[in-house]
Order: sequence, then C-alpha cells, then structure tokens
Amino acid sequence: MRFHYYRLLLEANEKNMKNCFKEGPISPAFIAESIAHHQVKTNIGAHQIFLGQVRKDRIGEKDVQAIEYSAHEEMANKEFHAIREEAFEKFDLTCMHIYHSIGTVQVGEICLFVFVSSAHRKSAQVAIEFLVEAIKIRVPVFGKEVFADQTHVWKVNK
Repeated sequence: MRFHYYRLLLEANEKNMKNCFKEGPISPAFIAESIAHHQVKTNIGAHQIFLGQVRKDRIGEKDVQAIEYSAHEEMANKEFHAIREEAFEKFDLTCMHIYHSIGTVQVGEICLFVFVSSAHRKSAQVAIEFLVEAIKIRVPVFGKEVFADQTHVWKVNK
C-alpha cells in the first residue's frame, strides 16, 4: 500500500515536469519576454539571472564555431525537475525557470538560461549559484565543440 502511494506521488510529480529544452539558441526576445511576465508578480523583490553563452575557445590550432548539444531528454528533464525541487526546498524562492539549448548553438549565442525570483535578493543570489553548479554536474547534457572544418571534440564542463 505504501509503495503504491509513493508511485502515484511520483507519477503526479512527473506530469508536472516541464520540458527544459529549447531547440537551438535561446533568443534575447525569449529572455526579455520571460522577465516581462514577472512585472505583475508584486510579491517578488529580486530576480537573479544566469546566461550561459557559447565561447569562441581555441583548442589546439582551431577556433570553436558552435556547440552541438544533445541529451537523453527524458532523463535530463527528470534531473532538471529534481534540481528545481531541491532549490525550492533549500531557498525561499517565488519562481524559477530553467532552459537549456538542444541542437546547434553558434559562438556568442545563449545556450543556458536560469532565472529565479524571490522576495529578497540573498535567496535569489545563493539559489542561482546552487542551480548552475547542480545543472553542470548532474544533468546529462552533452556538447560537441564544432570547428570551421566541421571536425569536433566532446566538450568538457569546467
């Protein structure tokens, strides 16, 4: 009986799970729109945003032109969801959004958008650090750094 209850709870929780992936780069317009939607939430006093951008790293004699992101999306979304739940338990947050690119993102484009809101700035500041570190360590998203000659190497998170 107890197992059945926990399974139903888990299934209900998974139904509320959001898809955190956006095809291609995350546009500045999407980011601006996300921020604008929060103006009506008058219980919020602070927002903290992290934007991950593709760098033009130099590896050997070649410059990175893009990163091709791939993931086991179902598994990754479950981990994003678990990290979100942990953050809501640990920090006094009002709202949270996490988006990660899937597919090709060119140098200079945004590939990760993490946005948290809270009544006070400290909660938002510490939560964003926790979230970005947890995403980098735990979420199974993989990137191939692509060069102009179309060769590639697997990206190592730092």
